[in-house]
Amino acid sequence: MAKLKMNRIEIVAFMEDRKRIVELLQYHGIVEFSDIQNDKLTKLNTSTSISQFEKVILIANQAKEILDEFAPAKTSILGALNGRRELEISHYEKQILRRDEIIKECYELIDTRKRITDARVAIVQVKTQMDALKIWLELDVPLLFKGTKQTRCFIGVIQKPITAEQIQLQIAQSNPNLALLDVEIVSSFKEQTCLTVIAHKSIEKEVADALFQIGFINVADAVDAVPKDKTAFYESELNRLALSIEKDAERIRSKAGKRHDLEFLIDYFETRKDKYLNLTRLGFSKNTFIISGFIPKKYSRIIIDELEQLYSASVMLSEPDDDEDVPVFLENSDFGAAVESITQMYSVPGKRDIDPSTIMAFFYYLFFGLMLSDAGYGLLMVLGTGYVLKKYKLEGNLRKSLNMFFYSGISTVFWGAMFGSWFGDIIPIIYRNFLNIEPPRLALWFDPITDPIRMLMAAFGFGLIHLFVGLGLKFKMAWDRGERMDAILDVVPVYMLVLGAAPLAAGILVRTPALLSQIGSYIAPLGAILIVLTSARSSKNLFARFGLGLYNLYNTGAGFLSDILSYSRLLALGLATGSIAGVINLMGAMPENLVFKAILLIVVFLIGHPLNMAINLLGAYVHTNRLQFVEFFSKFYEGGGRAFEPLKSNTKYITLKEDI
Repeated sequence: MAKLKMNRIEIVAFMEDRKRIVELLQYHGIVEFSDIQNDKLTKLNTSTSISQFEKVILIANQAKEILDEFAPAKTSILGALNGRRELEISHYEKQILRRDEIIKECYELIDTRKRITDARVAIVQVKTQMDALKIWLELDVPLLFKGTKQTRCFIGVIQKPITAEQIQLQIAQSNPNLALLDVEIVSSFKEQTCLTVIAHKSIEKEVADALFQIGFINVADAVDAVPKDKTAFYESELNRLALSIEKDAERIRSKAGKRHDLEFLIDYFETRKDKYLNLTRLGFSKNTFIISGFIPKKYSRIIIDELEQLYSASVMLSEPDDDEDVPVFLENSDFGAAVESITQMYSVPGKRDIDPSTIMAFFYYLFFGLMLSDAGYGLLMVLGTGYVLKKYKLEGNLRKSLNMFFYSGISTVFWGAMFGSWFGDIIPIIYRNFLNIEPPRLALWFDPITDPIRMLMAAFGFGLIHLFVGLGLKFKMAWDRGERMDAILDVVPVYMLVLGAAPLAAGILVRTPALLSQIGSYIAPLGAILIVLTSARSSKNLFARFGLGLYNLYNTGAGFLSDILSYSRLLALGLATGSIAGVINLMGAMPENLVFKAILLIVVFLIGHPLNMAINLLGAYVHTNRLQFVEFFSKFYEGGGRAFEPLKSNTKYITLKEDI
């Protein structure tokens, strides 16, 4: 259990060293800056610089997205597990000198992508215009053609199918005096008819009125060209646009080697943004500056030695005040660190809490293995996670999560072997169906499917130990704070009540030794009396104390009964895994013919067991978390702490290493 002790740190140094000192602290990443509130000191306003950094970050991300779209990086799913790219400090510093050049590359990529976008928009527009001209392709004059010196030409549509003869007839009916006109159908469809009407100039107005009466509409968006010629122009324009898109796309693809530069630029300016955000928390005088914050005591010597050796700086450490909001930094071995994210999912430890990760880890892996409880599935987990952990450079929470499943897999192998489950009952099925002999006894302890009561009692037993450890942690925390009487009175009577009642309750399901039951019949009432008399000791009213004591007794008894019954899920999920695995194997072994049986068994095995494993992995994960959060943490854990957030290089793509 490692919740590192925090010290408050104050650094006073000369102004000319502020940049190098802040960068040194950011490189180490072990100092959290506090906001200095002192009227005698000035503060920096870095909002303008931060806005500039954010703009560059936005541009670099846009450029990288463009590069990823046109020239995706060739990485496998497992290859992506390698984590961040290592960059030597000397190379990093050379890249810093090239940052303006890389920003220029970003703008070029964005401009090229804009040209592609504009060309694609133009293609859509041209195709729309071509579609509008399709109905006029048989027209041999421009759509804007108005006629000759002696004639007037009307080009338009009527919103229905109609023939030239019908149009002439309707015009004649509208105005019998109209003659000297010619109607020609260009194209006709179910919803409209495209046509031209040529009339003598002398009757232009009368023809226009007659056409209007029969629903004629002049062509809209007309072009001053013959439709066929304009369509040919559009086709050449489409070819030109497609060629320009391909050239620009190739120009982007040719910059695929710049991806690392873009990633550097994003990380560099993210780092600078974090630094400038923290600069606003510093205090400045005319010649000096002051940094105040928190540092883990374990690492304070590193910072003090470097600052005092490299700079004219004064470093002071002190104990934080009791009312200060001290951040929490957890540090555990791989075994405990693997479940730190589970702890923090519930809540960061508060001031009065210990870090429960390592103790919780033992029970976490224990219960996970009991719930999955198949050695074959556990072996796959161990081999899969072990291979990835060994081969790839995983970082942060991903590495912790895989470690958690690795240790859970080991527990699953153990409990699967204890219960004799290796991919369900596949070994007995092979022995009986293909070897015609009785299989050996596989269970090193017992088979839960044939003896569920025994498994239920084991689950209750493990649960009782789990709860008692939680109470023990409560005792330790109170004892360490000097609240020794509270530690005894809040924990010991509960132990007595539950331990005394346990053999009496177990006797309902199994035979228990008479001696244990007799001892329990004395201890449980004594524990109950102590709870009634002491649990409400803070109350000064005797009757109120007694009433509250009875109420607390009820809550304690009912709460522990409910908590212990919750551990029956260990039985339920363990049986579910084995039962479903058995059904899968039974389905595969149904045919009488040995060849068909072997083929079907292999197919069902390869499909059914991965599905069963996936479903029960999820169930084991969820319910193991629940047992920690609801049953275990409720006994001692308060939470509500604040995670340690030091100034560090929060890089996404690169990590710095010392030069070789």
